[in-house]
Amino acid sequence: MSFTAPSIQWAGLAPVLIILGAAILGVLIEALMPRRARHLAQTALAVLAILGAMVALVWRWGVVVDGAAPSHLVVGFNEDHFGIAAQGVVLIIGLLSILVISDRTEVGDSAFAAQAADRPGSAEESESIHAGWVATEVFPLTLFSLAGMMLFPVVSDLISLFVMLELVSLPLYVMAAMARHRRLLSQEAAMKYFVLGAFASAFLLMGSALLYGASGSVLYGDLATVTRAGTRLLPGLDATVAGAVPGADRLVLVGVTLVLVGLLFKIAAAPFHAWSPDVYQGAPTPVTGFMAAGVKATAFLALVRFFFVVGGRLNWDLAPVLWTIAILTMAVGTVVGIVQRDVKRMLAYSAIAHAGYMLIGIIAYDRRAIPAILFYALAYGIATVGAFGIVSLVRESHGGGAGAEATSLDDYRGLAQRSPWLAGAMTVFLLSFAGIPLTSGFIAKFQLFVAGIGGGATWLVVIAVASSAATAFFYLRLVVLMYFRAPEGEGVTIVGSQGTAAAAITMAVLVTVLLGVLPQGVLTTLGRAAMLIP
Repeated sequence: MSFTAPSIQWAGLAPVLIILGAAILGVLIEALMPRRARHLAQTALAVLAILGAMVALVWRWGVVVDGAAPSHLVVGFNEDHFGIAAQGVVLIIGLLSILVISDRTEVGDSAFAAQAADRPGSAEESESIHAGWVATEVFPLTLFSLAGMMLFPVVSDLISLFVMLELVSLPLYVMAAMARHRRLLSQEAAMKYFVLGAFASAFLLMGSALLYGASGSVLYGDLATVTRAGTRLLPGLDATVAGAVPGADRLVLVGVTLVLVGLLFKIAAAPFHAWSPDVYQGAPTPVTGFMAAGVKATAFLALVRFFFVVGGRLNWDLAPVLWTIAILTMAVGTVVGIVQRDVKRMLAYSAIAHAGYMLIGIIAYDRRAIPAILFYALAYGIATVGAFGIVSLVRESHGGGAGAEATSLDDYRGLAQRSPWLAGAMTVFLLSFAGIPLTSGFIAKFQLFVAGIGGGATWLVVIAVASSAATAFFYLRLVVLMYFRAPEGEGVTIVGSQGTAAAAITMAVLVTVLLGVLPQGVLTTLGRAAMLIP
């Protein structure tokens, strides 16, 4: 029996290998380092790893731009302009998320349970809290998930797509159950996320099986050939002599649809959104920010590659389904978001509405849509991490002591009097979500809607503009509460950041404004990523 070693371009994998190496080192730190030294070591390791990966990514961008790199890193993974741009977006979101996750606030109150294994309300939990322990295993879990997020948009076969989906999701199932406060709600959120995540994976696997049955291959390139020709690639034969299989076109259409459904679960598009509000509400707030920004961005970018390479040839057949999902997603995110009284659930339905807007770029199937989706993922992700970072600092007050996050809208009354800085930062993020000029959200929506009109989705853009105007109501409602309502009682306290969350929020504000005022440099760079459409 002979074995052929695969050809692997290790240099192209350098950014991901840095993150994975740091994740493995983080596991060793958990096993070998004294408990009190772990938090600082894990934070430093995670931040340095992400910065190192960014440097490596800049190097790889130069190599790819010069045309000196092969397009295939290994079977199932591509290195191209789009993939590197997508990885850059994910790394920026990951850096901000790690800073928020790391923060223990000025009172040493982490968002995570002292030990995730402690039963809520037990004596063991009280002892762990009294000892000042912190669940630092969240750092390697975050890095493992971040590595999956980096690889998810560069996969080019169905097997790798499924494996990367699980690499992204499995650490998050654990992280969602690690909240220090409201432990039972957190564990319920993790269980819902796990069950519905497995449900989404089943759709993706079934679709992959049908596509393999129709094409005889799992590679995107071969699947694209089949969608063009409607023939099956027979083993050992060239595509030009592939034999037609009765019903192959229907198998391909159903298979592509099921794979899309699996990815639409991850981006929380309606009617596959039911997990999102409950999980966002129950998970630790820093993890919620990481999920809301990172998972949505990477799932959308993976969807872009799959649809633009494979599914776009079926755009006419898929249009009724995608239009219905996009309209329903915008409607659910807008209408249900208006009646929410919990900030985390409001932001969850806001995320659902934004998923509907981003679907316009998919439906348009236009070259201009690719950089527009990349920019939207970046702008939305940065503002989302910043907003949830602020939520993590607004706490319930129990006899002067800080408790769980105060997530009721009424708890934000008079926030500008309690903390002008937090209120101002939250206002910037809310205005960006609403698409107000001079914020990155406005530029992102403008670019996406222009691409939608260019791709023939004009009526969908009209619906999105109406939805965006309606969502501005619940964003501005929170602004009014923060600035034009007096605080009610002493039930809310603002805890000061230990420094890392404050740094993340400050950077998010600056980037949100900078991308709104001077976006051209980033748009020009991302414009190189529009190579997926021939």
